[in-house]
Amino acid sequence: MIGIEHAEGNEPWRRLHRDGLKVTALYMIGVMVAAGVPVAIGIGSGPGLLIALAFVVPGAALVIGAVVGYEAIRLRVTRYRVTDARVEMHTGVLFKTRRSLMRERIRSVDLTANPLERAFGLAKVKVGTGETGGGSGSANEQTLTLDSVGRAEAERLRAVLLRRSEVEVGEDGEQRLATWEPGWLKYAPLSFLTPMLAGAAVGGTFQIADWFGKGGLPVEIVGGLVDEYGPWAVLGLGLVGLLILGAIASLALQGEAWWGHRLDREPGGTLRVRRGLLVSRSLSLEEERIRGVEIVEPLGVRSAGAGRLDVVAIGLKTDQEGSDLSTLVPAAPLPTVTDVAEAVIGPVDSDLTAHPRTARTRRLRWAAVAVVVLAAAATVPHLLWSLPALLSAAIVLAAVLSAAFAAWTAFDSYASLGHALTPRHLVSRRGSTRRATVHLDRSGIIGWRITQSVFQRRMGLMTLDATTAAGKGHYAVIDADEHEILDFAAEAVPDLLRPFLVKSPE
Repeated sequence: MIGIEHAEGNEPWRRLHRDGLKVTALYMIGVMVAAGVPVAIGIGSGPGLLIALAFVVPGAALVIGAVVGYEAIRLRVTRYRVTDARVEMHTGVLFKTRRSLMRERIRSVDLTANPLERAFGLAKVKVGTGETGGGSGSANEQTLTLDSVGRAEAERLRAVLLRRSEVEVGEDGEQRLATWEPGWLKYAPLSFLTPMLAGAAVGGTFQIADWFGKGGLPVEIVGGLVDEYGPWAVLGLGLVGLLILGAIASLALQGEAWWGHRLDREPGGTLRVRRGLLVSRSLSLEEERIRGVEIVEPLGVRSAGAGRLDVVAIGLKTDQEGSDLSTLVPAAPLPTVTDVAEAVIGPVDSDLTAHPRTARTRRLRWAAVAVVVLAAAATVPHLLWSLPALLSAAIVLAAVLSAAFAAWTAFDSYASLGHALTPRHLVSRRGSTRRATVHLDRSGIIGWRITQSVFQRRMGLMTLDATTAAGKGHYAVIDADEHEILDFAAEAVPDLLRPFLVKSPE
């Protein structure tokens, strides 16, 4: 039950849900068990298990008590309210903090709930204004987070803060734009997350072995296998096994993050993304804040004819390539992604202008440099030291594969380059390992940034950055013809660049 305390104005102050204390207590118990068991085993291997428990249990209880006590005070002193003009929050245990956001500046409302919060009917509400800048404001000043509130109250806040009446919540009239299908999970192992998780598994194996005082055991096991089967067989089978393990882990993570995904257009012009198996997530975004979309095709996913759809919107600024905050549709068949993109911003088909062949030459030169460096990196250790057979095989294999990949990427990244103008959008495509095609609303472009390195100047190339108040803040057309790209910019946003251009006499 949420306590209410009336303020001097008409709007009451509301408190956070008291069950948040139960969630914190259970979470800390889990953390202490996960951390305490390895510590107890490590200590117990010396003086004994009872002595280890005598140290670990009181310490864990002290930490749990301190965190739960702090949370109890936080829940008690935190209160919030929504007025006609702003949303306000007062909090602070040692120092009082008063936060206030103008409702007219609110761009998004993000609802999340982990399994414990879902069990108690709670959610975390994150209100975003999308404000950026290099002034005195910090990133914390751009959002206001209410942790924890009841699920019904979270839905009410979402409706109120996005200027929608509570009557509209749950009404028929939602337009379903995309629905997640279990078959889309097949794209998860094709992402770069798979080798990263495989590497994490190797590191975890050494860490667990070290907890039990057997830090050298994995090396001994691998050494014995090399002596019996040879380095190339062990290396090949090991890579296959690790990739299978990484694929299974990526399937689990992708399934948890996107299970039950739905993208809806709600009455009032709001897009809502709902997803999550264990951790429930809900993001609402006003369509009037959208400045375009980006179709992202990572290399592995692209090889299967799939991609994902990100939104370029005010209030969802993120510079992290791996962030899924702005993702409307996860990895899915490309026709599905294109259909959703058209439902959000209109037609996205366009004939892209190819870039000069000197752009390909530039990439081939960098690939040649990479091949020389890799060859040197593989040769020098063999000349200086006598390497174990498995390590030598791993170095040679890594160098050969990396050199081949660098050469292939040079051609593929050039083939991916392209740009175009549609009646409404600027279109730019770039990248190889992560090919991305952005459709940026021309009315949302607020400036241009033109760069030309010494090498680009010699090849007649130039990079044009379109700056905007949405998404990453800037989107580039790289390595384009230095003369054509200026006319392109002048046509994209008339009168923004044209006063600075000087036409050569005929």
